[in-house]
Amino acid sequence: MTLTLRRTLRATTAAIALAVALAACSGTEDPAGGDAEAGTTAAGSEHNDADTGFAQMMIIHHEGAVEMAGLAAEKSSTPEIKDLAERIAGAQQPEIDLMTGWLTSWGEDLEGMDHSGMDMGGMDMDGMDQAEAMAMLGGLSGAEFDEHFLHLMTAHHQGAIEMSQAEIEDGVNEEATTLAQTIIDAQTQEINEMAELAGSPVG
Repeated sequence: MTLTLRRTLRATTAAIALAVALAACSGTEDPAGGDAEAGTTAAGSEHNDADTGFAQMMIIHHEGAVEMAGLAAEKSSTPEIKDLAERIAGAQQPEIDLMTGWLTSWGEDLEGMDHSGMDMGGMDMDGMDQAEAMAMLGGLSGAEFDEHFLHLMTAHHQGAIEMSQAEIEDGVNEEATTLAQTIIDAQTQEINEMAELAGSPVG
């Protein structure tokens, strides 16, 4: 593993650990009456529409990244890209669980969180929605798959950064804005890593 990959792995792992730790510090009570042993972590009850929208949209966005990463872990011809894909999925699934817990504790709607009909900032990848991107990637292999995966995941990460910046500007929930900054930091590092991988021979 290269020095860059090791540094990125350490930074991403630390960032996710920080987000989970900060959320856990919000209290031990479960205001939604959920099962704490099942891993539901509640953020503080103070929140606004920006916090709710951030959590709902970022869950959808992360689910898309996990889906794309799962495909790359199977189809990529490059060990470094396979490793990156596994780290992306490993980092973002706990964040999905965390934000789902917040929405439950806030009494906010979890219904209808799917990719159909989504046309909003951060969800578009070079004019393609999630289903179109997955269909395109599914038809590729080898170096061609790697090239398009890196390009699309970079655009996907840029969308997450855009959404997170909006949350920092407009949100009021401390745990949510902290997670937004964590996402910006981690995904900026991963964008840099993907740029290096895209500039090196693949296949």
